[in-house]
Amino acid sequence: FFLMSQIQVVPLGAGQDVGRSCVLVSVEGKNVMFDCGMHMGYNDERRFPDFSYISKTHNFDQILDCVIITHFHLDHCGALPYFSEMCGFNGPIYMSYPTKAICPILLEDYRKITVERKGETNFFTSQMIKNCMKKVVAVNLHETIYVDDELEIRAYYAGHVLGACMFYIKVGDQSVVYTGDYNMTPDRHLGPASIEKLRPDLFITETTYATMIRDSKRCRERDLLKRIHKCVDNGGKVLIPVFALGRAQELCILLDTYWEQMNLKVPIYFSAGLTEKANYYYKLFINWTNQKIKETFVKRNMFDFKHISPFERQMADEPGAQVLFATPGMLHAGTSLEVFKKWAGSERNMVIMPGYCVVGTVGNKLLAGKKRKNYTVEIDKKTSLEVKCKVKHLSFSAHADAKGIMQIIRQVEPKNVMLVHGEKGKMQYLLKKIENDLNIPCYAPANGESVNIDATHSIPISVSRSLLKRQLSSFTVEDGINKKQRVAVMDKLPVQGLLVANVDSKDLRLLEPQEAMDELGLVEHDLNFESKQQLSFVDTQETTGAETIIQQLFDALNRWLAPIIVERTKESNLIVRSLSIHVSQDRQLSIAWSYKDEDLASTARSIILDTLTSAGIVCE
Repeated sequence: FFLMSQIQVVPLGAGQDVGRSCVLVSVEGKNVMFDCGMHMGYNDERRFPDFSYISKTHNFDQILDCVIITHFHLDHCGALPYFSEMCGFNGPIYMSYPTKAICPILLEDYRKITVERKGETNFFTSQMIKNCMKKVVAVNLHETIYVDDELEIRAYYAGHVLGACMFYIKVGDQSVVYTGDYNMTPDRHLGPASIEKLRPDLFITETTYATMIRDSKRCRERDLLKRIHKCVDNGGKVLIPVFALGRAQELCILLDTYWEQMNLKVPIYFSAGLTEKANYYYKLFINWTNQKIKETFVKRNMFDFKHISPFERQMADEPGAQVLFATPGMLHAGTSLEVFKKWAGSERNMVIMPGYCVVGTVGNKLLAGKKRKNYTVEIDKKTSLEVKCKVKHLSFSAHADAKGIMQIIRQVEPKNVMLVHGEKGKMQYLLKKIENDLNIPCYAPANGESVNIDATHSIPISVSRSLLKRQLSSFTVEDGINKKQRVAVMDKLPVQGLLVANVDSKDLRLLEPQEAMDELGLVEHDLNFESKQQLSFVDTQETTGAETIIQQLFDALNRWLAPIIVERTKESNLIVRSLSIHVSQDRQLSIAWSYKDEDLASTARSIILDTLTSAGIVCE
């Protein structure tokens, strides 16, 4: 027995936007927050989600059952200490083991840049980060975690970065999959996203590259290496803004291998002290990397780079060619922005943006003007910078492209799809494609916009044996070989009876009407209906008799009501269960039936009307 209920979803961040990922989902009275990120395009209160939407009195523990973090990127976890320590959420926080290990390092780095370099106050402290991580429960891939008696969650491999997961949540019969960021193609150090055919009620997917289909990865790698080699050959400096973990390791493996093959001596540097820690965690969580890394790990650790050295600030002023991987990846703060200011004024230098840049960041502004020569970029409200260096955008972002998004939707087979973490215009294009090509309802709400999605809720009911026998006997057909009656093959069996509820046990039973009346001490009242209509012919010359009309109706009902048995009596009546059909000699059609067969009567009357109309007969 199925009842309709609703899943409610509200994005507090990443709704028609990239950054500040935070999506609230309510399923059967359970409230889950997916991700709790910051927005790199803002430096005021807008950088964090508006948690007052959940509770204006900060009563979060009473409302939220848990928080789930998909991976360690700050746009997915950057607001977590603020929410747990400054807003006061004390409930469980779930994430993978690598995410739990790496998250506090990036959060501390973010805090240092914001508080110590920019001098901001009213921000979370180092101790708050530690206290926040004490509330975290780490999960393994494919491990089912029971948050309580009703809510269960399970993590699936997402690729993207070390430890990234897609999460499946289930309450009763209703389920939701939230992807976070994922990659459908393997790369040099991680495998592709992997998830089962879960058929959830709702599939919430990122859409960073909603309209892009990327070209061959080898072509992009060749193009990158060619441009870098040409620039350093001419004595130029190459700045590659990256985040400390993820694409950084991917590109470092690529350049380190190329430098070895070409025997190049130009120095390659990696900023931030995170490199050593990053390599430590890649070794620690080697089982989260791809097969090649695992197989070669014993002979040689791919993350021990031969040609890449730690970067010191004074090195930016040294003459001659060099390549620098600098954090963060969107040029919105930190070493990458500092070095960019120094190198942007020379035409010999180059900036290569390997990933997506959120609107409002210096990286995004730089890409917007890259086709022009010698233009200015606004660093902040007080500072603008003339850009003479070459700017290239070569996508090595570990996000699924449009083809990958469609592929995973086909794989999971959801009943509904919701798009987040993307640009509004591009989302609308993908939304229409999903609805047209896959015939699946699709939604793309803005931040703060609530969406209610219909979902089915099953309720177990016991059906009496005698009722089932009676219903099955109505759907028997004759076996042509053995000349025996057998039940017709059906994927659904319509069952009509009386639903009886037990107040004490809350059990529901579907009984034969007589069984229910006997049990409850009730007396049956029978309702019978009859309709009479005069038949006439469109062609007034037609002389078809009642016998011929009855035969036409008998043939049509036999064909369309099968396997229900239609009988014809000697008096030229047609009998179908309680339904009686008669055509008199003066061509009057009479149909009588019991209330018990109301559905059957409605279907039969439609068949009769269609048959008569096809024969040129009108019911008056």
